[in-house]
Amino acid sequence: MEECVFQNAAKIYEFLSSCLPIPTQSDFILVLGSHDLRVPDHAASLFLSGVAPLIICTGGYGKMTEGIFRQPEAVLFTERCIERGVPKDCILIEDRATNTGENFSLSRQLAGGRGFKDGIVVCKPYMAKRAWATGTKQWPEIQWGVSVPDIPFEKYTLSETTETTIESEIELMVGDLQRLKIYAEKGYQSPVSVPPDVWNAWQYLVDIGFDRYILS
Repeated sequence: MEECVFQNAAKIYEFLSSCLPIPTQSDFILVLGSHDLRVPDHAASLFLSGVAPLIICTGGYGKMTEGIFRQPEAVLFTERCIERGVPKDCILIEDRATNTGENFSLSRQLAGGRGFKDGIVVCKPYMAKRAWATGTKQWPEIQWGVSVPDIPFEKYTLSETTETTIESEIELMVGDLQRLKIYAEKGYQSPVSVPPDVWNAWQYLVDIGFDRYILS
């Protein structure tokens, strides 16, 4: 990969994955489905550390897992959490969501009248900003924190289940950054301020062809 591509992609990755420290105690952990099995591993670690007494795994099939995963994302993530020591009866499964908004809205329905006030979202690193923005809009009564696997951009390659390339990950990041702006304008997400240098990096990558998930 050319150094200028790497540098601009890394700038976007670092912005999208940055999040504030999570609280020491929360009501539950919401695990957003994706193609990255390091996400449920991280959620299991948080649970086992005593951060929260319950996990909700959410996700059906998305654009990266349709036709690849043998089961809905939430089901596979649940299996992964159990393998790492989370008791089965401490996990709720929402296996219909096909996008981030539905991850929150359908999990909100599943949670019902449990009276949750605080939640921690666990997701792939470059979903951190959009997860917070979506959660605060789609499930606003929850005070949300976000926690992601600690993986630097140069090591963000996937070796399990899927064969995504770093190029396809850049395409996803470029799409996610654009959605921060467009979905906030549509009222789907809370606004997030994006620094000019991050938008400049985004424009550079779009101009050279990383536009597969750009919304017209």
